[in-house]
Amino acid sequence: AQKLPTVLTRAEVARLFATVREPRFRTLFRLIYACGLRIGEAVTLEVQDLRVPERVHIREAKGNKERYVPLPRVMLEELRSFWKTHRHPRWLFPGVGRGWREQPAQVERLGRAVEPLGVGSVQHCLRLARVEAGLPAGTVVHTLRHSYATHLLEEGVSIRLISAYLGHASLETTLIYTHLTAVNEASAREAV
Repeated sequence: AQKLPTVLTRAEVARLFATVREPRFRTLFRLIYACGLRIGEAVTLEVQDLRVPERVHIREAKGNKERYVPLPRVMLEELRSFWKTHRHPRWLFPGVGRGWREQPAQVERLGRAVEPLGVGSVQHCLRLARVEAGLPAGTVVHTLRHSYATHLLEEGVSIRLISAYLGHASLETTLIYTHLTAVNEASAREAV
């Protein structure tokens, strides 16, 4: 049996963002939601991936595929502001490594990081924020991707376009979101 994924309302997404106080995590979560990215795609984004105007270049995604995803201008400005806090030459979200709290010069360490922010750190942050924001128990980082797709569908964006943005190999994979839209459900009730 295939379980339907958890999807947050727009109000719940906003509540999650308001709960996360650490700028690198808040910016990362906002990017994942704004572009429908997988966690691994988001943490490994490089500065050069934003050089295409208002699009993000996703390289070596699931299935070793590449794609371009639209990047809202507001998100681009937020990413630029965040990057200026560390100015890492490669990573948008550099990892600080273990023991960073004991190190006085965290910003300096970010600029010299040898790897991106760890997936485990991101997942841990979301677990804490989920509880504080009072979100459903099934809420994980990937829930932001599901919410992105569902909200686009509710706004009338073509299922084929959403499929391309998500990098799905099959349209069948994307069709799951038609079961999750509150707008479609309300329309179906009124049609009967």
